[in-house]
Amino acid sequence: MTQQQPTVTPKLEEPKFGFSEYAERLNGRAAMIGFALTLIIEYVTSQGLLEWLGLG
Repeated sequence: MTQQQPTVTPKLEEPKFGFSEYAERLNGRAAMIGFALTLIIEYVTSQGLLEWLGLG
């Protein structure tokens, strides 16, 4: 006696929290924007980020 395998794969919803493809893509984009802004701040002010923040 063999059991039949399902023929249709259920469609699962994308998780709204946690590690999902959407969250990882959004975090990556935010990191790239932050890095670019850091470089722009350093170029415009002629100071490093730590100096600009008063820490260096």
